[in-house]
Amino acid sequence: MRIGRWLGRNPAAERVFEVEVAKDADGRACGLLVGERSDHLDWASLVQGAYLLRTNHASEDPSELWKWYIQLTQAESAFRTSKSDLALRPVFHHKEHRVEAHILVCFLALAMWRTLEQWLASKGLGTCARQFLLEMDTVHSLDVILPTDTGSPIHLRTVSKPEKPLAVLLAHLGLQVPQTPKQLENVV
Repeated sequence: MRIGRWLGRNPAAERVFEVEVAKDADGRACGLLVGERSDHLDWASLVQGAYLLRTNHASEDPSELWKWYIQLTQAESAFRTSKSDLALRPVFHHKEHRVEAHILVCFLALAMWRTLEQWLASKGLGTCARQFLLEMDTVHSLDVILPTDTGSPIHLRTVSKPEKPLAVLLAHLGLQVPQTPKQLENVV
């Protein structure tokens, strides 16, 4: 009985294998008989290397359906990105305007992520925004506050110098890290 439960929890294995408990003359379990389902082997050889989508939109062009599917996977990936890379956690809102605001933030995260991917691709650097952000995570900024005799302090922002590989990447993107501290005005 446990084998049936295991197969039920593993539908992919259940489709591929037939599992039967072998019993001795007294009817006690003494082993397992495992075999591949021949009907599944025929199906697997037929669809090997193909990706199948099932839809209720039979009148649509298959290439359009494929584009929609890819867009769906990208949107789902963006929600995962917003939860992991951008550290936006799902919040259970009880008011409609808060739900809409959360969706807007997730959409903006998707738009920013896709823009970064397309910008990297346009520069011939692939579309791995996650790797780029990991590289950029080594660059830090620091605000320095210097007291003065007049009582109004001087606020300076400095940026760390990137490692050589990141400096080459930034140059390829046309970005420059400020070399000298920038004085900040109107800091509250």
